[in-house]
Order: sequence, then structure tokens, then C-alpha cells
Amino acid sequence: MNNIKLTEEYLAGELPTGDKLLFEARMLLDHDMLMNVKAQQQAVELVKQYSREQLRLEIDTVHQSLFNNKQHRTFAKRVMDLFK
Repeated sequence: MNNIKLTEEYLAGELPTGDKLLFEARMLLDHDMLMNVKAQQQAVELVKQYSREQLRLEIDTVHQSLFNNKQHRTFAKRVMDLFK
């Protein structure tokens, strides 16, 4: 568990300079640790991509609601007028 927390701090850029250098030296000496850090980095990137996709879907849903529902027609027109 300690390595996971340390790896998270490393990937987030939160380690003090000395600890960062020590961590990087450990990765050079321990291939398994390096592989674990890379795997954790990939997991973090996948979570970020998933979060971005979810946000994009939510924004698209709001967009569809605002610009396609009759009850929001006045609002949609005001927004479109801003871009004329």
C-alpha cells in the first residue's frame, strides 16, 4: 500500500525533489516497480479519459435539451443571437 500511495504522489508531481529522485532511482533498480508505476499511470489515464467522455456526454445532453425543447426556445434564440 505504501508503494501505491508513493506512486500516486509521484505521478501527481507531489513528491518533494529529494523523494522524487529517490523514487526514480528505485524505479531504475527495480524493474517490477517500474512496471507497476507504468501500469498505475495507464490506469490513471484511462480514468481521466472516461471522466472526460462522461462529461462530454453530459454536456451534449444539456445542449440537446436546451436547443431542442420548445420550452427553452427563447433561451436558445438568445444564445444563437450572441454568435451572429
